[in-house]
Amino acid sequence: MNHANMRADAKVSKQEAPSNEAQEQRRTTPVPGALAFSCFIIAKNEADRIARTIASVRDLASEIVVIDSGSTDDTVAIAEAAGARVIYNAWPGFGQQKRFGEDQCRHDWLLNLDADEVVSPELAMQFRALFANGAPPLAVYGMRVSIVYPGKDRPRPFARDHYCLRLYDRRWCRFKNSTLYDSVDPGQETVGHLDGVLYHHSVRSLADLARKAEERATYNALHSKPKSTTVLLARAAFELPWNVFKYVILRTHILGGWTGLKYAWIIAYYRWQRIIRMLSANLGRKPLKRDPTEP
Repeated sequence: MNHANMRADAKVSKQEAPSNEAQEQRRTTPVPGALAFSCFIIAKNEADRIARTIASVRDLASEIVVIDSGSTDDTVAIAEAAGARVIYNAWPGFGQQKRFGEDQCRHDWLLNLDADEVVSPELAMQFRALFANGAPPLAVYGMRVSIVYPGKDRPRPFARDHYCLRLYDRRWCRFKNSTLYDSVDPGQETVGHLDGVLYHHSVRSLADLARKAEERATYNALHSKPKSTTVLLARAAFELPWNVFKYVILRTHILGGWTGLKYAWIIAYYRWQRIIRMLSANLGRKPLKRDPTEP
């Protein structure tokens, strides 16, 4: 728990302060009407967003588990106060952290959320309908994940960001054991579709987006499988214009106004930078860095 919170808690009398047993009971006792699945969330330094994420599933999931990889803010305290069970696990990689989370859950049916995602009311209704008569008929379900810009509470019109498999039975499907990517492998199972949307509040600000994209570009470049210099040269020539077109037009960020265009540029720039950094490593050179926040 954060030391500032501990000092604040010290002001509460022993009669008023809940016991550790009471706090644990709150985290492990399902809300009446909760569905027979566990929700697990991986997190690090998400104090400003994780309460909203947990609140969106508090009345849905029988269990909420947060896998924290070493937060230095109030993430752990806030998650516990919101009713989640928090477990520490040092960061092993994207897929590996999700697989660790799968193993901590009590139910076989799992819902995975990122710490900056929110289950929309429409999607919550679909979850309830799906579990109304017991376990769902299929083993895995996909849904759209739509970006919400800073200061907004809903995605832009006609958002086309991501489609992910997030609700599944771990006895038949699991996250891939990948350091770079976190996606569920459906195996031979038929994938069901849910029309509701996960709201993805991934952007605190455009500067924060650039920082995260910079870190991910470097991480991916360091952990990607080696590619030939010829292939990287070819991709370096086309990666930037292709991704600008992809995110502005195909992913519809043009409908997000100036913020949407800036968002698309930052993402496109760093996807190109990943290739540039891999190429620079092949050539034994230090990659060039620029400020991508302005086109």
